[in-house]
Amino acid sequence: MLLLHATTVASTVKHIFCIGFCVPVNRMPEAISSQVVRLLKEEREKRGISLNLLAQKAGVSRQTVAFIEQGLRNPTLNTLFRLTSALEVEPEKIIARARKLAGV
Repeated sequence: MLLLHATTVASTVKHIFCIGFCVPVNRMPEAISSQVVRLLKEEREKRGISLNLLAQKAGVSRQTVAFIEQGLRNPTLNTLFRLTSALEVEPEKIIARARKLAGV
């Protein structure tokens, strides 16, 4: 009886499956998103605004802002616009700075 290690089987299946179906992984959106989150937190702290106040001004929950700042959630486009509006910064500038910091 032939016993195969699970890793070997998984690797073989992945290789066979990827022959015609693999999509290249693009890490650029993740890098930009993490920089956007960092910049939003930086802007909030620079203005001395609490999580609660930012959430209230943006019309989102405090938990949403906290999860975004902790990198547990990516903001939707709608949430990004709400947060940048509440912080009185242009979303385009945040994204452009994030792209530059991410090396894109």
